[in-house]
Amino acid sequence: MTKVPRRHARTVEPDRGASGLDTAELLASLPHLPGVYRMLDAAGEALYVGKARDLRKRVANYFQKTGHEPRIAAMVAQVARVETTVVRSEGEALLLENNLIKALEPRYNILFRDDKSYPYLCLTGEAYPQLRFHRGALDRRSRYFGPFPSAGAVRDGIATLQKVFMLRTCDPSVFANRSRPCMLHQIQRCTAPCVGFIGEAEYQEDVQAAVLFLQGKTDEARARLHAQMEEASAALAFERAARMRDKIARLAQLQSRQFVESATAGDIDVVAAVEEEGIAAVNVVMIRGGRHVGDRTFFPRHAEAGSLGDVVRAFLAQHYLERPVPPTIVAPGVEDREALEQVLGEQAGRGVEIVANPGGERRVWLAMAGENATLAIRRRLAQKATAEERLAALVEALGLPGSVQRIECFDVSHTMGEAAVASCVIFDRLAMRNGEYRRFNVTPPTGGDDYAAMREALARRCARIVAGEYPAPDLLVIDGGRGQVAVAAEVLAEQGLHGVPLIGIAKGPERKPGLEEIVIPGREKALVLPADHPGLHLLQSIRDEAHRFAIQGHRARRGKARTTSTLQEIAGVGAAKRKALLAHFGGVKGVQAAGVEDIARVPGISRALAQRIYAELH
Repeated sequence: MTKVPRRHARTVEPDRGASGLDTAELLASLPHLPGVYRMLDAAGEALYVGKARDLRKRVANYFQKTGHEPRIAAMVAQVARVETTVVRSEGEALLLENNLIKALEPRYNILFRDDKSYPYLCLTGEAYPQLRFHRGALDRRSRYFGPFPSAGAVRDGIATLQKVFMLRTCDPSVFANRSRPCMLHQIQRCTAPCVGFIGEAEYQEDVQAAVLFLQGKTDEARARLHAQMEEASAALAFERAARMRDKIARLAQLQSRQFVESATAGDIDVVAAVEEEGIAAVNVVMIRGGRHVGDRTFFPRHAEAGSLGDVVRAFLAQHYLERPVPPTIVAPGVEDREALEQVLGEQAGRGVEIVANPGGERRVWLAMAGENATLAIRRRLAQKATAEERLAALVEALGLPGSVQRIECFDVSHTMGEAAVASCVIFDRLAMRNGEYRRFNVTPPTGGDDYAAMREALARRCARIVAGEYPAPDLLVIDGGRGQVAVAAEVLAEQGLHGVPLIGIAKGPERKPGLEEIVIPGREKALVLPADHPGLHLLQSIRDEAHRFAIQGHRARRGKARTTSTLQEIAGVGAAKRKALLAHFGGVKGVQAAGVEDIARVPGISRALAQRIYAELH
């Protein structure tokens, strides 16, 4: 995070009469200097955080100006105290404002939350660089291209580079231990440097050509390949010349079929904000190396009645101040553009330009971003309408009060009792709240005891609800039949949560979607809703999400247990045999993928031991 130099802070809390804040004394105490102000209510909660080139003039606008829009007027009426911090420049004020907004989350600031880190395409810094997907902190020894809007965009880029430049994608452990080329070499996606089919110098030439391609310098990359082909032909190295010829042909094919080229190479983000039916959305179209690689849409909170310019400004400040910034951002209607450019440029270590009035293809990209934002809003509205219909139908079918909003669903996943994991997923305010999902690694006394596993997970969750850490659900759903529902009812009673409605959703005698039975405590006969019932569809989607989340956690727990213990815990496999197995198959994953006959071919491994190893790993 960028450090902000020392500032002068003060709190202004003049005497208040029946009318509230003494604004005259407040304004008289404020300086004509740049800084940040914080509006606080009587309880000390932050209402709004803003920056100002001139603190006195900016704050005076709130209390001396009349005719505020309803949202601002409501905020001003609640202000009981104003805190200010004086800084040296408008750029410093922007940094401090952003940090305080993220820390305090004031109810009247436009807030963007995007906890996902962006993925990159990475070329490692080894003699034979590996082409791989990367997310997280950047390592100086490697080269990174991006960020990209999604993991799919990165994987598409990797597939493209494999087709044209045939760079390796295998992990270092596999690369170092291979004795023969893998399938990727056979399908012409890798030049097999692992077994010496290509020299380091020639491989580095492919890497440099790939870098030019990623930078949008496709013509230069093609020229390099042509030069290498001519050089190889002159040296009578016809096989190498043929490889260069094939790469040139594949590059031309990709250009003509898969990519829309830009007239200007480089990295550009195009930001557009749209408001429709009370919902604001910001879409970012990402151009990398002169190619459109995708987009991402963001929905801000507290954007009601704010101008689209305010929404875009809030997005730029909150989104880019802690993330990599492209050299050019197209974002019309932004005030304080110079201050943003200064701060973002200092963060990036180079110039950053914010283009307010784009022309040519940038104007086309801006229109595309606006259309993407509009479509995203309409999808959200459609989903909301569907969710409202489904929830209302479920509430009616179960005879629940109309205030039901929060539904929690539990499921348990394991493989023959191994690595049991329980999941808890949340449906609230007409959407799945994946940020609130939780998993529980459970250890029932007897492996495969679903009742004990469910009891443990529910007891842990309910204890935290009783402690006030989480709100109680309006409806608790258990993926299971009468046995699991009976366990859940006992746990709720033990924890004092008697008022929480409880149901179970079981697959029914024929175990087919649409024939599920809804088990209700105290009701002898299960409720069966029609297959086209909207309430059943909501339950099915929540149940399926709990199932997916539990399986994902179970597989991760099981995989971790197997990869950390596997070979070390197999009787008869000592250090020498482990080393031989890992060297032969290129790592633990290779051993796991091998059959008994393949394992038995490793020197020192008998067929009986191979069968034991295979059984332990599967």
